[in-house]
Amino acid sequence: MLDVARLRVLVAVARRGSLTAAAKELHYSQPSVSHHLARLEAETGAKLVQRAGRGIRLTEAGRLLAERAADIIGRLDATAEELAAHVGLRSGRVRLAAFPSALGTFIPKAAGLLARAHPGLRLQLTETEPPEALRLLRAGRVDVAVMFRYDDTAPEDSGIHMVHLLDDPSYLVSGTAPGEVTDHAGSAWIAGCDRCRSHLLDVCDKAGFEPRIAFTSDDIVAVQALVAAGLGLTMLPGLALAAHRHPDVEVAVVPGSTRHVYAAVYGEPPYPPATEALLTALRDSASPGR
Repeated sequence: MLDVARLRVLVAVARRGSLTAAAKELHYSQPSVSHHLARLEAETGAKLVQRAGRGIRLTEAGRLLAERAADIIGRLDATAEELAAHVGLRSGRVRLAAFPSALGTFIPKAAGLLARAHPGLRLQLTETEPPEALRLLRAGRVDVAVMFRYDDTAPEDSGIHMVHLLDDPSYLVSGTAPGEVTDHAGSAWIAGCDRCRSHLLDVCDKAGFEPRIAFTSDDIVAVQALVAAGLGLTMLPGLALAAHRHPDVEVAVVPGSTRHVYAAVYGEPPYPPATEALLTALRDSASPGR
């Protein structure tokens, strides 16, 4: 059976890129890291690292084992947190990843609801876009991922349970009266994150043209500043405009363009008490009129 402590060493080496950096992260000596790697190679019967100049690099077998080990360790750590949570919600932590405009709108309210209901429960927040949030969820590094998808977004991987929170309409954003998407076949456009950019391309394709992307940024403040300066127009969801609205932009709803916001959880219910408490806070904070 593979030793978990040695797997942690391999994961740290893969993440940090050197024995010295891995030793510093783990608070080990460098000889101790080398010893753990040597023992892990003996356990697996595979060459996991090789010299590369003055440093080292993982072999193909080492990279494969490091990837699998990262998932295993993530799930082990998550399980330890779940077991601790079953003792009660007077202490412990729950980890949430969410995209920026959610963090700028309903997530703080959810955090407040959670803190009042369970004062001893510590909430850890990570800001990231949906693909990375789901990767963190699968690896057991977060307990809940608040993410969004459009009707034209590819389905998520199996094993992910989606709890619907809200529907978020899209808006055409311009420095003047926006009109409709079909009015802007010749205009310059400003695109956002990969998932939003893909949706923009799909909306414009349905309108009969391919947009000319002049700028790309996932910073809603910068995007609206570019629009206000007359450098292009963009599409933004309602949450983004609620989080920040430049005074010199005009908006118009885009019919049929809505993103769906979910709280994603790994596996099927019932979930640990801390995760359930966070889901309740998220549902309450995202509900209209709450």
